Amino acid sequence: MIEGDSLYVENITGDDNQFTVFDASSTFSVNLLEKSCSCREYDLVKILCAHAMATLRSKHVDEYGMSIYEYSSPLYIAETYLLLYSESINVVPIESKWCVPEELLSMNILPPLVDTKLGRKKRKRV
Repeated sequence: MIEGDSLYVENITGDDNQFTVFDASSTFSVNLLEKSCSCREYDLVKILCAHAMATLRSKHVDEYGMSIYEYSSPLYIAETYLLLYSESINVVPIESKWCVPEELLSMNILPPLVDTKLGRKKRKRV
């Protein structure tokens, strides 16, 4: 939030969801509806980047702090996180209790062929 406070935001298209954010060295395009930013951090992690925070500050002036949760992925909300882990997770039993078919037990599986070279790795120097 602090980093986003120093950015300049403009709504060039007039749409409530598309904004252009100006940094000291570059510009970024943020779309709140699609949850995307041209810096790709918001696209990949689905947590608001500094550019998306700046757009929320300009869009929701008074309710800026609470609007963050509407635009983040639901995975980062505490209730969703607790629901995901509310059911028990089955652990793998010990190897003596495994039920493996006979045809798999009789197969001889070899490791992949790998050509390992001895010595240090040679590097090209310019």
